[in-house]
Amino acid sequence: MISLTSLSHHYPGGKAIAFKDWQINKAEQWLLLGESGSGKTTLLHILTGILKPEAGEVRINETSIYNLSSKKLDQFRGRNIGIIFQRPHLIKSLNISDNLVLAQSFAGLPADLNRVHEVLSSLGIAEKKEAYPNELSQGQLQRVSIARAVINKPTLIIADEPTSSLDDKNAAAVLALLLHQSDINQATLVVATHDKRVKDAFTNTYQLA
Repeated sequence: MISLTSLSHHYPGGKAIAFKDWQINKAEQWLLLGESGSGKTTLLHILTGILKPEAGEVRINETSIYNLSSKKLDQFRGRNIGIIFQRPHLIKSLNISDNLVLAQSFAGLPADLNRVHEVLSSLGIAEKKEAYPNELSQGQLQRVSIARAVINKPTLIIADEPTSSLDDKNAAAVLALLLHQSDINQATLVVATHDKRVKDAFTNTYQLA
């Protein structure tokens, strides 16, 4: 279970942003909605352990993540939170398999090539494991981003505008893969988006004012 309680934050010279409490059960799928300036990026950064809130608490699997040391928080994030950005952030000099093994290493986990093959197979790109990022299409790169996010069987998958740069066909495919990976990994999924094509796939929504 994931809970956000009494969260608020403000940047120097900016207005304070208060977030309503949020309780998320295991394997639920949520859509995070909010206009520009509503605090959506701030909330995503707080959820992922990147930005410590000025007040309040974030608990993931009964762990209050901002009570962890920086080193332990980095390791906790690597093992429990998978992040998918709008554009893939892969190391261009490493092939796809090595990019995924690196994600295991950052989490303090041993290299598990069987898990790499399992995840890439579930996303339909196992044959690309020896390819380099510049050899893949945009849709394939987004699948690799999903693979990297789920490689360590995280509790929470967060996708930040995962479809906005894709055409309708690839957007539908990526959304279906996100939902499927959430199901098979029993992970909570939070998708933040302005993309109207995504909204009909979710029944749970968290709306920022």
